[in-house]
This record gives sequence, C-alpha cells and structure tokens, in this order.
Amino acid sequence: MTRLRDLERLYSLLHDLERRVGELRVLANCSNRMNWPLRGIYFFFEPNEARLDSGSGLRVVRVGTHALISGAKSTLWQRLSQHRGQNRGGGNHRGSIFRLLVGQALIKRDGLRAASWGIGSDVTQAAGRLNIAREAVQEQERPIEIGVSSHIGRLPFLWLSVDDPPDSKSDRGLLERNCIGLLSNYGKHQLDPPSQNWLGSYSEREKVRSSNLWNNNHVDESYDPDFFEVLERHINSMT
Repeated sequence: MTRLRDLERLYSLLHDLERRVGELRVLANCSNRMNWPLRGIYFFFEPNEARLDSGSGLRVVRVGTHALISGAKSTLWQRLSQHRGQNRGGGNHRGSIFRLLVGQALIKRDGLRAASWGIGSDVTQAAGRLNIAREAVQEQERPIEIGVSSHIGRLPFLWLSVDDPPDSKSDRGLLERNCIGLLSNYGKHQLDPPSQNWLGSYSEREKVRSSNLWNNNHVDESYDPDFFEVLERHINSMT
C-alpha cells in the first residue's frame, strides 16, 4: 500500500508538471527550435498503456536523463533527438538505448531479420564482426530504424528542468534512479501493469519485460521516498 500511495503521489506531481509546461509533447513534432532547458529529466508515456491502480491516465513507460558523467556536454534536447531519430525516419540505435530496446522488441514481434542489431559501436564495426558488407548492415537495419522512429515519435512525454552540473550524484541522477525504482514492477507486486499488447512484452531483456518499463538500469533497485522533496522543488521552480 505504501508503494501505491507513492505512485499516486508521483503521478499527482507529474500532473502538476504538465500544467506548468502547458501540455504533453509528442517527440515526432519536436525540434531544437523549441524552448528546452539545458539539462533535465524526461518521462515518456505510451498510448493505450493505461494506469489501472494508481488512478486514471497513461502510465509512464520510460524515465531518463543525460550528462551524468563529469565533463559531459550533452543537452536535454540532444538526448531527446537521439531517441527521436532523423526527420526522414531513420536513426542510430547505437547512440540510444531506448531505440535499441524498442528495436529488439520490434524484431521479435514482427519476425524481422537483423543479425547486426546492437552489434558494435557503429555500422562499420558491426559489418566487420559479422564479416558482411557495411551496405548490407545499413540495408538490413534501415526499416527497423524507421519503425523505431515511428514508435518512439508517437509517444507523449513530459520534461523537467534540472540544470545541475554533470555528475553521477546530481539531482537528475537521483530523480532518475528513484522514479524508475518506484515505477518498476521488477520483483514486486504488479501495479499499473502493461496492456496485453504492450510492445515491451516482446523484449529480449528480462528486466524490460518484468519492470514494464523501457528501462534496463535501476529497475531492480529500491527507492527512497525522500526523492519526492527534490522532485517537488524542481517542479515548483518550473514556469
């Protein structure tokens, strides 16, 4: 019951955040011309993934941030754009764990052929490891990258400005870990379970399937309710 109350509190705070930023945005419609904070944390929801225990509305399916290593330069928009992919529909799953996870699930669900998916740090390295032409890797991966962009591009999301220095002990890192720990169903009583058709159920990552989130890190961790004070403080600073 404590976790359920905390979930209700989290979604209440996210509702307040939505009111402050004006609306949920859809990633496919976003660009760098919008007024993004330099650094922050984001919460993705998914159409047809309704909350069943903590209230009404869509459930959060991914929480993320960026620049948690000292000296990191990435901005919030740069991270979001890596997840979104290119305007023409392609993308680079090797630069986005979110894209990697969604692509793996699409491959399994739809019976697609992509032996190179997730192999190597770039297309050239993947081609070398598989002993095939670089062009063959690109041709094999292109329709999957397009499918990933289409899926992620439809997801509504909220963003929260947390402009602290890049560091693993930043407020962004604290909020990411604790929000995921609270939302995750991994090894816990199921709250707000996924729909029968949730794409993540096809993931080859057991942590994605069991947590019911497009996250692989922190899903097996507990959370400290004290994080609510930090979350509420940053939400109250949003205008």
